[in-house]
Amino acid sequence: MLDVEDWAEIRRLHRAEGLSIKEITRRLGVARNTVRTALRSDSPPVFDRKPRPSAVDAVEPAIRELLEEFPRMPATVIAERIGWDRSMTVLKDRVRDLRPLFLPADPCQRTDYRPGELAQWDLWFPATKIPLGQAQEAILPVIVGVSGYSRHIVARMIPSKEAHDILLGHLACLLDLGAVPRKGVYDNEAALVSRHNGKPNLTEAFQRFRGTLGMGVVICQPGDPEAKGLVERANGYLETSFLPGRRFSSPADFNAQLALWLRRANNRVHSTLRCRPSERIGEDRAAMMALPPVLPDPAWRETKRLGRDHWVRIGTCDYSVHPRAIGRRVEIRMDLDEVVVTCAGDEVARHPRSWARHRTVTDPAHELARKVMRAFAAAVADDDHDVEVRDLSVYDRATGVA
Repeated sequence: MLDVEDWAEIRRLHRAEGLSIKEITRRLGVARNTVRTALRSDSPPVFDRKPRPSAVDAVEPAIRELLEEFPRMPATVIAERIGWDRSMTVLKDRVRDLRPLFLPADPCQRTDYRPGELAQWDLWFPATKIPLGQAQEAILPVIVGVSGYSRHIVARMIPSKEAHDILLGHLACLLDLGAVPRKGVYDNEAALVSRHNGKPNLTEAFQRFRGTLGMGVVICQPGDPEAKGLVERANGYLETSFLPGRRFSSPADFNAQLALWLRRANNRVHSTLRCRPSERIGEDRAAMMALPPVLPDPAWRETKRLGRDHWVRIGTCDYSVHPRAIGRRVEIRMDLDEVVVTCAGDEVARHPRSWARHRTVTDPAHELARKVMRAFAAAVADDDHDVEVRDLSVYDRATGVA
């Protein structure tokens, strides 16, 4: 059979050097018909070997019959049903070839994104425990966002999967991004989305959040991670490129290291775009919506009357409040960093938020005020005579508040 090298040389001698068929035959030592065949063929010769018979050929009709009724039947079950006792490799190869004839294909969708059009959001759980203080550590969620057009990544570790923490982290990521994508793509996170009769319904907190921003929301179908493949791949990138070899002393340290790494990650050449996300983010951000003048405030809030035990419980932690607010209604607000308590507009407590559980956080000033006020109360109780009813400002001056 004529090989490709001889075919190419025959055509060169005839076309480039103008040699006759007789001369080419003499030089190369091949038959004239071989030369004629090479000159008539515009494509190189291909050796087409007939397939050898396979032991699977005899059972192929039985395989087709099973696949027609059960197109997703595993090859191991097919082998059992047809009594196959030979190599599983050849059987699996044949089943793999036949299955598409009976099972409709489910191709992935490749989407082109316009500038500012959308961003995808998800929670990533890094497989490392973060020290929280007081000999406690935990695996904490990280909210991750990826802009569709630029592939710019933003991320922030948050204390929990509760709605207020997710939305506070979401807001922090939008502030890092510097604008609001026109739509956000989300999965079915229970804190944000509930489903009734298969229809997704946004929670009230999420509706307030996205309404303030003016942002549209797209909820993925359950079990369809490919619908937000950008952020899923970003999660994998964080898992393999950011996490290995790192040690973290606290959530704040994790976020600090993450912020530095994201600067480098957003400056690498993206394999799909063939450019750097940092080179596209300007155009992307310009097409997004501007952050509103009044930002949403998804912080956790509660109003309650402060008892004699002047601590307020948030989750599993207790935070002290100035005892001058005892018996009055106080407003409690907690964000990612602080717990603030106010009474009639006056601040009566401010504490760093504890990410550790079962902690009692006490301000020394509150402890001192409690001791002074108890001393006053004891003196009044021991006095058998009528006593002057003191103005509350006396206590404020005694405790150094006023």
